[in-house]
Amino acid sequence: MATEATAHGGYLDILRAPHAARLLTGTLVGRLPNGVGPIALTLFVRDQGGSYTLAGGLIAAYGVATAIGQPLLGRAVDLKGQPRVQLPAAVLSALGMVLLALTGIDHLAVAYAAVVVAGLFTPPLEGGLRALWPSVLGREDRVHRAYALDAVAQEVMFTVGPLLLTLLVSLWSPAAALLVINVLGVLGALAVVLSEPSRAWRSAPREAHWLGALRSPGLLALLGSFFFVGLALGSITVAALSYADDVGTPSVYGWLMAALGLGALLGGVAYGARPWAGAPEKRLRILVLLLAVCYLPLTLTPGPVAMTGLSVLSGVFLAPVLACAFIVVDRHAPTGTVTEAFSWLVTTFGVGSALGSAVAGPAVELAGTVAGFAVAGAGGLVALLVLLATGRVLGAPVAPAEPAARHAVSAGGPTPVHTEKNTH
Repeated sequence: MATEATAHGGYLDILRAPHAARLLTGTLVGRLPNGVGPIALTLFVRDQGGSYTLAGGLIAAYGVATAIGQPLLGRAVDLKGQPRVQLPAAVLSALGMVLLALTGIDHLAVAYAAVVVAGLFTPPLEGGLRALWPSVLGREDRVHRAYALDAVAQEVMFTVGPLLLTLLVSLWSPAAALLVINVLGVLGALAVVLSEPSRAWRSAPREAHWLGALRSPGLLALLGSFFFVGLALGSITVAALSYADDVGTPSVYGWLMAALGLGALLGGVAYGARPWAGAPEKRLRILVLLLAVCYLPLTLTPGPVAMTGLSVLSGVFLAPVLACAFIVVDRHAPTGTVTEAFSWLVTTFGVGSALGSAVAGPAVELAGTVAGFAVAGAGGLVALLVLLATGRVLGAPVAPAEPAARHAVSAGGPTPVHTEKNTH
């Protein structure tokens, strides 16, 4: 069996490949509006004199709309190609936020409609990028390393994005920041869809089925597990805020979140720097176990310095879990549904994270900060149990994890086309 990465090359080898740096950068910039959306909405509503309740309501509406839109748009990408879906969706999503920035919160119906449009049409750039990697990179080992790089880059985005938003707010205003971030999002999507790989990519012929990617039992098993991984991560954000209140230092919250991101960054870099042999489904179970185990020490709630260290530890296996899950998705997605399948992973993770925040709140109020962190540990353990209980279906992927069939690339020749699965 081929290994998932080769020891030579590394991330620079991936980024030096034609179009790779452009696609990765464009995708990250294109995802900025969604990545900082909840923070941007909170700052905007508070600047307009609105309550935290209103901010929470708008964020919830935005999140639900995004969760609905991602798999639907992902399916449209598989059917119609990337440029015909990604760019119009990015423009419509940006227009929703522009409408909110220009009209404010005085008319609640308009405000809610604006964020619903913005969320519903958030382009599935994340799934689209992962569908492009095989045609851009060719070899299986390079594709799997790109998945690890993708997971690392996400952590960078979730660190840099809020800093950029804060800078824009300090220079101008929350409304202006909302406009700038969404313009950047459209430009990022434009950079992706104008690239040769995106324009040439076509999904493999798909079997007509109303369930689409969800007809795969292995994919359903993975989504069930990742719902609880998301729940664990979402609960940490609330529990960490409670911890900061307990120690009387609000700034500790930012340190804990940054430490968690740093841990994920370090873990992702280490994971992608070495070869991995064997079935990714088995390795995913080990990684989720380690993730859950590293969440449990957070319940000790020591002093801020030690707690920051535990937060770093809690994030170490997050990026590796994501990178390994991307491979599993590609192995279990029915032919012709790869973008939709990746979009379902994004949706499930996001819904789980939102529920985790909702569950951790009452847990903290009833039993204190420790209970909030206990939700994270419990979520990780349940995610592992789902993988163990569904081991049989996860052990039977739709097709072997091999590079997609593609055209040869030559100077002036055709751009490779990703057809997702080899023809056997």
